[in-house]
Parts: sequence; structure tokens; C-alpha cells
Amino acid sequence: MYRMTAQKVEQPIEKIKATAQQAVQAESEPPHVRRYRAVLFQVTLVIIAGAFGVLTFLVKTMPSFAIDLQVTRAIQLINFPFFTIVMSWVSWPGFGPQNMIIAGLIILLIWVSGLHWEALMALVAAVFSTVINVLVKDLIQRPRPTASQVNVIDLLNSYSFPSGHVMFYLGFFGFIGFLAFSLLKPSLKRSLPLFLVSVLIILIGISRIALGEHWASDVLGAYLLGTLTLVAVVQFYIWGKTRFFVHQPVAAATPQQPEKGIDSPSNTAVGKLIDKRSSKYVKEK
Repeated sequence: MYRMTAQKVEQPIEKIKATAQQAVQAESEPPHVRRYRAVLFQVTLVIIAGAFGVLTFLVKTMPSFAIDLQVTRAIQLINFPFFTIVMSWVSWPGFGPQNMIIAGLIILLIWVSGLHWEALMALVAAVFSTVINVLVKDLIQRPRPTASQVNVIDLLNSYSFPSGHVMFYLGFFGFIGFLAFSLLKPSLKRSLPLFLVSVLIILIGISRIALGEHWASDVLGAYLLGTLTLVAVVQFYIWGKTRFFVHQPVAAATPQQPEKGIDSPSNTAVGKLIDKRSSKYVKEK
């Protein structure tokens, strides 16, 4: 009876693995190791932000880069069967209205699974990456590649830098991949979405260049800025999770005893850490 119940109930494992595991390790690691990792992470973010700033300055002050044209022509010389069709399929989910429909369905699925904070933050990830992209595009106002320069599949009226597709895929689908890695135990259920998300994020940059709708520098800028927006969303997700949504229900019904092979969140180091963080926050408040 219990096993039937466990099979029927889709029970997301409420472990914030990417964050809580780091904190669990941090408690047992020497202080100098923790400082080193924190500094390394901060330095990496500074380098990414600096690279994006330099690239943005160059794009704003220079009309075009010779390397952009070379990269686009090299990619468009690829004559694998169905290459252009595959590239069009990769870009298709990033256009409206299907981008809103796909994102909405994914967010709804997360919400009905009981993960309300995760669903809310997935919505934030989608909106935040899009808003930042539009603001930067309007600031830089870089024209898109023209048919006289490269082979353009579809003529688009919006500005070119940075690529909106790349930022949306990295910001939204990247956050979905983070949730899959954080909340699901190692299994096909976790590996499959991680694989799909990774493939989409990698191929979307090539796709935007192959279709002649962006320069390589547009794509590079989008990967840099998209990484910063994704990190910001993840950090805000962690901050809110440990304060306001620690005890949210994750399933309509939960077995009284964990099934063999499935850890109860409250019995794991992760669960204890989250409870500890929550208790600490309540006391401080």
C-alpha cells in the first residue's frame, strides 16, 4: 500500500542541493578554504562583468567587427544535411508567442507540483532576462546583420546586441536546469532535463549566427550578461527560499515513512541545514 502511494505521488525532493550542499561543506571546511571559494566566485563574476563592459563599449563605439563577418560566413558554410532546419528549430522556442506559452506551461507544472517559490522565481527569471535584454538593446541600438553581408533567414526589426534568444535561454532554461539539479536525485528524471537545457543553451548561440540574425559578438555579449542575470536570480532564489518558503508543501500527500532510496528532507543534512537557517532567521526577526 505504501509503495503504491509513493509511486502515485510525485514528490519533489526539497533539497536545495546547489546551495545547501555548499553550505554543509562550508561548515566542515577550514575557514581559508571557504574564503578562497568565495573570493574565486566573486573574482569570476567581476571578470565576466568586466568582459561584458569592454565588449559593450567596443560595440557601441565601433560599427562592426571583421571577426563577426568571418565567424558568420564560416558557420554558414556548414553544409550538413538539415543543418539550417535544426538551427531554425533551436531558435523557434525563443520567438513569441511560443516563448510565453512554453515558459507558462513549465511554470504552471512547477506550481502544481507544490513548488510555489520555484515557480515564482522561474517567472522572475523569464521576465528579468527579457527586460534586461530590451534595456541594453535600446541603449546600444546596434543594427542586425543585413542580407548584403550574410545570408539572413528572417529579417527582424529589433536591435541586435545582445541576443535576446541567448539571454532568455540562459536566464530561464538555465534556471530550470538549476532547479532540476537542485531538487531531483541523480536519475534519468534529472539527467534528461539537464541534458536538454544544456543542448539548448549551447546550440542557441550557434543558431542565431547561422540564421544570420545576430553577430558572434551579440551572442558572446548575451552569454556574458545572461550569466550575470542567472546568478542574480539564483542568489535571490536562495535568499528567499531560506526565509519564506522553507516549509512549503511539495506534494498533496506525503508518505509517513520515506521509501527506500528516497531521503526525507528533514532527515538529511540538507534538510537540517534549511531548518537551521529558518530557525536562525526567525530568531533574528
